[in-house]
Amino acid sequence: MRFMLIVKATSYSEAGVKPGREYAEAVAAYRKSLADAGVLLAAEELQPSSSGIRIGYSPKGEEPEFEAGPFQTGQGLLAGYTLIEVNSEQEAVNWARQMPIPPGLGTFGIEVRELTEPFNRAKEPVNRALEADLKNQLDMLKHT
Repeated sequence: MRFMLIVKATSYSEAGVKPGREYAEAVAAYRKSLADAGVLLAAEELQPSSSGIRIGYSPKGEEPEFEAGPFQTGQGLLAGYTLIEVNSEQEAVNWARQMPIPPGLGTFGIEVRELTEPFNRAKEPVNRALEADLKNQLDMLKHT
């Protein structure tokens, strides 16, 4: 199961304030522990929304509207993410709880969300059994 640990933006992250060396070292150690455990897929920090663009689409199919940042922090802005692959939601939450929190820089929030896995019918045991049976039947027909 893949989960995204979404780090919410704060007014400090939006202003480009860096939490300091101790925090950077704690984040590096955290990411190393994820990598050592074999669960880390990706981890990135985002630029403040001042460098972003929003594209809004009308339900009427009109031309999209473009809005240049910065955006308000109350609008669910993201400051970064960590993508992990684990065995359960509880394991994802446990990893999220270990994420370092920047001291003295406002309210810090992490959202844990499971990614939708692509559906692959070929991997289902019933379909593999049917495929094997069909292959056997084709082999028998070739030999008759």
